[in-house]
Amino acid sequence: MNKSTVFLAPAKINRFLHIVGQRPDGYHLLETVFQMIDLCDEISIELRDDGVITRQAGLDTVPEDQDLMIRAAKLLQSHTQTALGCNLSIKKMIPMGAGLGGGSSDAATVLIALNQLWRTNLNREKLADLGLQLGADVPFFIFGKNAFAQGIGEKLQEIKLEKSCFLLIYPQVHIATSEIFSDRNLTRNHPKVTISDLFERAHLPEFGNNDCEKVAVQRHPEVARAIEWLKTKAPNTYPKMSGSGSTVFAQMAPELANQLLAQLPDQWIGFVCWSVEQHPAYNTVL
Repeated sequence: MNKSTVFLAPAKINRFLHIVGQRPDGYHLLETVFQMIDLCDEISIELRDDGVITRQAGLDTVPEDQDLMIRAAKLLQSHTQTALGCNLSIKKMIPMGAGLGGGSSDAATVLIALNQLWRTNLNREKLADLGLQLGADVPFFIFGKNAFAQGIGEKLQEIKLEKSCFLLIYPQVHIATSEIFSDRNLTRNHPKVTISDLFERAHLPEFGNNDCEKVAVQRHPEVARAIEWLKTKAPNTYPKMSGSGSTVFAQMAPELANQLLAQLPDQWIGFVCWSVEQHPAYNTVL
């Protein structure tokens, strides 16, 4: 069992992110539209027949026992009682602490991939239930379609979005989700969107806002500078922050996106990305 298989783990952006309440256990209730993009981590999986799960290559800054890929593999192994194991390697392209869901996508992709390779044959709903134990965004990537999300992010409804090009700016600021959601100034009572308004207007760049953005720009001025840079260089594109930050994005024509990418200040990292309709491994799940 020494042949490696490569799977892609796509990033996401939040077209908007409204915090509409908070549960007694402290988890925040939200409404958002998740849209997958073609910025992907590459995960290589080599099967083992001795039950051992290990990381061969990855991020040195993340201890192996805290790595969401390892935790996902061990969770699936424990749940299904399979005797198989695996060697995991990752080529990271999605920045960490960037609001792009990289860690959650990696975990989801490992669950999807090993469910196929180990022939454990769990359906999508069961995989999503397992994924929720790893993080609130993991079920979205297992759902595998662009979605309107409610609850803590696990209540998902497919939404059709036009194919779009985005310029993403990662200002090289790492923001922990807990930092933003624990801030006393975070809006927690945003009015809920109406379903009719959502499905008619969610594709528009100006629809909604990100309630985490106000806190993030107060704590991290570089995020504010990236937003203002985009507003100046690409008027009427309504740039927003994704997730709890720090990446900001704007929808625009690919020609403009590539022009601005070439003009990006040296301290920032930029990506020109296209939306995708579904997870690259969507069809491997029952």
